Amino acid sequence: MSSDIQTRPLGELGVLDRGRSRHRPRYAPHLYGGRYPFIQTGDIKASGGKITTFSQTYSEAGLEQSRLWDAGTLCITIAANIAETGMLAFPACFPDSVVGFIADPALVDVRYVEYTFRHLRSRIQSDATGSVQDNINLEYLRKHEIPVFPLEEQKAIAHILGTLDDKIELNRKTNETLEAMAKALFKSWFVDFDPVRAKAEGRPTGLPAEISDLFPDSFEDSELGEMPTGWEVGGLEEFLVLQRGFDLPAPQRIKGAYPVVAASGISGTHNEPMAPAPGVVTGRSGVLGKVFYIQTDFFPLNTTLWAREFRLATPIYGYFLLCDIDFAVFNAGSAVPTLNRNHLGSLRLPLPPKVLIGSFTEFAENLMRRKEGIVAETSNLSATRDVLLPKLISGEIRIPDAERMLEEVGI
Repeated sequence: MSSDIQTRPLGELGVLDRGRSRHRPRYAPHLYGGRYPFIQTGDIKASGGKITTFSQTYSEAGLEQSRLWDAGTLCITIAANIAETGMLAFPACFPDSVVGFIADPALVDVRYVEYTFRHLRSRIQSDATGSVQDNINLEYLRKHEIPVFPLEEQKAIAHILGTLDDKIELNRKTNETLEAMAKALFKSWFVDFDPVRAKAEGRPTGLPAEISDLFPDSFEDSELGEMPTGWEVGGLEEFLVLQRGFDLPAPQRIKGAYPVVAASGISGTHNEPMAPAPGVVTGRSGVLGKVFYIQTDFFPLNTTLWAREFRLATPIYGYFLLCDIDFAVFNAGSAVPTLNRNHLGSLRLPLPPKVLIGSFTEFAENLMRRKEGIVAETSNLSATRDVLLPKLISGEIRIPDAERMLEEVGI
């Protein structure tokens, strides 16, 4: 750290206090389900520094035995997930495994403090001690010293890093929207049959004529109920063939160029691909229901099922087809959720014309290409932020140099 940068204990820069959850038992049902957000350590860890969502709420009874913290409070975890941080975007409660920090605005910018904690997190985690689980205490945080620049420089540092984080978050939301558009179109065409329904009722489909003409204008009865006229019913294997993934040879997780895909997502890399791109993977054991569209050659782990052959389906169609299946109803496991591909043999599905699948594929692949471009941009932005953060907090580089780096990545 630069010798001209002062450090001060966090306790001198604002008010620190633990969250509150006095009622025992802690998980009494009457405490929950109301209108007051209740933030937990997992919410903070997943927040990316800004808490904008929550998974649990308190009732009036829950609030009575807790405390409502104002928006702008910095939440710091002190148990389980150590030294994870996030700023509240709304008033919320949290338990005593979280500390709230209310910054003195004359001394410190709270966004700057959040970025400082990201920089210091590994050091704080190494200081954590506990018999059952790692933890730190309130007094530790009060005494913990952080670098303190002049206030305007703190704000400039937070602005530079925040600009990168905001763009990363915007990219994430854009990618969610792109995939949601493709999912909505799949459901409209192949599940709800909206274009057929519109034509049967004499309404416009809202589609280009060349695509609208691919849909019939009436329904007929089938084993699945109402079905577009001329469509058939078949099994999943008429679309694609699923195969169990592979055991990873020793030594485990050999590093390489190819992603290892587990039931929960990417799990390291390997130096040998076992499946070609584009590919579709879903969980077989442990996690069911997650489906992945892989756009590079990959190694499907033995906890997965992967599409080794595409028949009527294209890869992108197969991806959205599997996304629409409720795999939980095929769970054959007890303690560990388990799916056998033979369990899917009873699944019966509408078989649309191949030309219609082709039209959907063209649309969906265009969206996924845009998504991949955004993923690559996000990776560059994240790398820039991760380079800048420790250098700015330590004083190794100053604001003008950081601003030039932003210009280089087009921010």
